[in-house]
This record gives sequence, structure tokens and C-alpha cells, in this order.
Amino acid sequence: MAGRRSTPHPSGALGAVRMSAGQWVACAATALAVVVSLGGYGWYQGIVGNITTTQVDTTWDRPTSVEGVMNLLIIGSDVRSGENADYGEAEGERPDTMLIASINVDNGAATLVNLPRDLVVDLPACEAVEGYEGMSPHSGMINSAMTFGGIGCQWQAVENATDVHLDHFVMMDFTGFKDMVDAIGGVEMCIPEPVDDPKAHLVLDAGLQTLDGEDSLGFVRSRYAQGDGGDLSRIDRQQEFMGAMLRQVLSSEVMTSPVTITNFLGAVTDSVTTDEDLTVDTMTDLAISMREVDLQRIQFVTVPNGQHPADPNRLIMSDAAPALFEAINAGADMSGGGEDGGGESEGEAEQGPAPEDVSVEILNNAGVDGLALEVQAVLAGEGYTVTGTGNPVARFPEATTVYHAPGEEAAAEMLAGSMESAVTEEAEGLSQTLELVLAPDWAGFADGASSAPEVSVTDDLGGITAEEAESAC
Repeated sequence: MAGRRSTPHPSGALGAVRMSAGQWVACAATALAVVVSLGGYGWYQGIVGNITTTQVDTTWDRPTSVEGVMNLLIIGSDVRSGENADYGEAEGERPDTMLIASINVDNGAATLVNLPRDLVVDLPACEAVEGYEGMSPHSGMINSAMTFGGIGCQWQAVENATDVHLDHFVMMDFTGFKDMVDAIGGVEMCIPEPVDDPKAHLVLDAGLQTLDGEDSLGFVRSRYAQGDGGDLSRIDRQQEFMGAMLRQVLSSEVMTSPVTITNFLGAVTDSVTTDEDLTVDTMTDLAISMREVDLQRIQFVTVPNGQHPADPNRLIMSDAAPALFEAINAGADMSGGGEDGGGESEGEAEQGPAPEDVSVEILNNAGVDGLALEVQAVLAGEGYTVTGTGNPVARFPEATTVYHAPGEEAAAEMLAGSMESAVTEEAEGLSQTLELVLAPDWAGFADGASSAPEVSVTDDLGGITAEEAESAC
């Protein structure tokens, strides 16, 4: 993973934090882009001065930051107070939604990765701080870190689970979200079926319609009255809404109306909480990078996941997740795959197997902790199906070896050829095409082999872009 080591921020008590329950990061980023396009920097500073900031101690052992990539932690919560009390009562801080917004400031692309609240991960130890009791390391839902250790603990939990360096965090509350939507005149959405969800304060007819702030808030919060009632289907709807809101913000009607822009930015800045290091200058740099934003290069995806083996109501990250996060760390372009989208031609088939046709188990006999997972991320990104990782139990070669089932010599040679030093050998009884055993002579991947996974958010991971999709209405 390329980049420089992060510099810890100064220690300090966690200040008062206003929590959100939204998924509105793209809107804030776009707002900054709109402001910079007007060139009104002094006026911009005055509005941004309304943002609430808080200090977070980030002195744990952190992933490496990456030059040219800014990663924001966007977090929402069920905490309800003040004007947000109209949306029910809930005890404690229970983040309802979280995502990582990875913005490539060099090419103007952005990938927003949702982390479902039902996702189970290994959580770190967090010390008690004012208002929070702290916690010991354990396996639990990713959103529970906030409950025990506040925003700092939640920040650390996400970094530990993803190995992605988070540069800043952003929060927004219920009321601010409603005001943002109303400031731009509402957001047009296609509602395929009538909705009646008392818990979300939402009643909608079917059809194409413009949602005001109140209905928009209900739409993104609604769960049980739409789809299958699960968190994943709700995330899909939230991603669709964010794309629609971005299109509305970037429309000529909004861009050419100073009053509309002023109202929109006022709603954003009055409701946003960030860390102290997310300065006006940093926001300006980010806005400049997104100034010529291409909606096709703003992508939304849910972290690859599957059912938890011990609990059907919980999720775990799938084997494709490390490749996604490694691509984010490498600043890779994840905006598309093959142009034709078709299968192999007869000529291509004669050239030998493709990685997509090969399954491989990766076993670590090199004595380097975590090496199998690192190699898994690269191979999964290349298209190989990785069936598992672990330590060898039957074969312990001194040289890195690709074992293959009878008749799979070509697949073994293809994989071995991508490495600096690897040999092939036939082995009976393999449950998959190949078995890669990493040995003490492991020297990495050969020149020309991908050192970072090639992942397409839309083609490989089922994500969407901010471009308008075909409507069901």
C-alpha cells in the first residue's frame, strides 16, 4: 500500500458532537464544489464558519495515508435531541448508517462505500473517555463502537476493519438534511409502489414525484415498509436518493441561482459536525478537485458481504472486500470494466484460461503474518476465485509453489507467471483448481503484474453511479 505514514493528531477530550442519521456526504462535497465555482472565497469562509468541529484523539496504530486520496468517514446515529426529537426516542448512541467516501483528488472520482450496521467485525479496545465507558477487544457489530467509546472509538473500529486510513469525519442531523432538500426545491424520485411507514413518518403514492425535505427524510429512513425490510435494501434506496440529489444540486437551475446556493450551503454548514483538522483550506482543495465532477465517476457501493455463519440476522465481509479496500488505498480507477461485457470468443479460449475461470486456495508457509490475506486481495482483484486462506496442513515446500489438479497445468503456469519466484507441481485430491503455498522465498509479484487489485464498482460489485438510471415509473 503506497503512501506516507499518518501523523497522529494531538490528544484532547472529545467535544460535544451533534450526531446524524443520514447518508448525505456527496451533498456536502458537491456544495463545496458549487461554492468554489462561484469564486466567492470570502463569502464561502463566512458560511463554512458555521460548521461545528470537535477534537478526536487518533493516536492509535493507523493504516498508511495515501497521497492524492482523501477518505472521509460519514456517520449517522439514532441520537435524537433538540429539533430531532420529533423522530422518536432512542437511548444511547447507535450509529444507524456509516460509509467511507473515498475521493481521488487527482482525477475527480469518488467512491462511497456503505458499511451496514449489521456487519460483524473485530472491534478494538477503546479507553473510557468522558461520557463513555470504553470497551475491551471483541467481535461485534461495527456500529457498537460508538456506544462504548464515542466517535474516536468508532473511527478506530472502521480503520481496523477496513485497513483504510480515514482523513476526516463528517456528521449531519435530521433537521439539516430536511433543510438541504427544501433549499434546492426538493428531489425528484421514482416511487415504484405506494408507501405507508408510520415509523418513518412517511406516506407516498406510487409514481414519479418531487419529495420535499420531510418526505425525503422519511424515504431514506424507511425500512420495514419498503423492499424486503432489511438494512441492505434500505441502503440501496439511500444510494439512489444520493445520486438523485447530486443531480439536482448540479442542475443548471441550482448552479445559476445564488439564493438557492446560499440557502443550500447554509443548511449544510448549520448541520454539519467535522473534526478540527477538516479546515477551510482542506475543503477548498477538495472542492477544486470536484469542480468538473462527472456523475459517472461518483459511485455508490455496499461493502461486499454475506450472511454471518453463526447468525442469519448479521453480516460479515466477503472475500471481495479486501480487494475493494486495497483498490481504494491504491487510488485505483474503479469506474468501469470491459467495454463489451461479453464472454470469451473462441480465439480467446484457445489462448488459455482466464483468472475468472480459476479457483485457488492460499496457504501461508512463509512465516510472515497476514501475507496470505495480502496476496488474496491482489488475486481477487485480478479475478481469481479465492476459496480460502490459512496455513498448510499437507504440503510444506521451501519454494513458493502453485499446486494444480490434473489437467490444470495452464492455470498453474498463468498464476506462477505473475510472481517473481514460483514453481508449479501437480497434486491429487485438490478441492479447487489450484493451491498456492507461499514459502520463505516469497518475493512478491513480477513486474507487470498488478500490485493493486483492478476492481470495477459497477461491473464486479453491483454498485451504481450518480448518473440517472432507467426509471421504473
